[in-house]
Amino acid sequence: MFIWPRMTAGPERLMLESVLDRNRQALIDTARGLSEADARRRLVVSLTTPIGLIKHAATAERIWFQRTLLGLDESACDGYATGDDGSFLVAEGETLADVIAEFERASERSRVIAADFELDDTKAHPGAGDVSLRFVYLLLIEDFARHAGHGDILREQITAAR
Repeated sequence: MFIWPRMTAGPERLMLESVLDRNRQALIDTARGLSEADARRRLVVSLTTPIGLIKHAATAERIWFQRTLLGLDESACDGYATGDDGSFLVAEGETLADVIAEFERASERSRVIAADFELDDTKAHPGAGDVSLRFVYLLLIEDFARHAGHGDILREQITAAR
């Protein structure tokens, strides 16, 4: 169901933050309410599952805000912070609620980190070169929107299979 964005005009930074938060929520909404088994159901060849998409998004938050903007070593981050297939892996004992809470904590930490940067402030990224906060916002808006689309399709397949 389409829901109008909360903010449709205003300063650039507030618009970027609003759209990023909207896409964060859209990704969570693709999995919220699924059973634990359905959240882990693999319907594609890759490691992509509804719960795995949210786990992966928490990793993306850490990579771009904690590692790239703050310059933290991976070991200093508050969770998995490597952009590989491991970012989709969910431990046996983790619940969907746990993974959603992890993503929400990572997102909140990203907001706190971003507050100390201007949109044009840049930091070096090993693969992308110099990146600005504006780039990070736009990249994650794109990434989370794409993954929310994946989650929508997975949820539709799960629901149809019942």
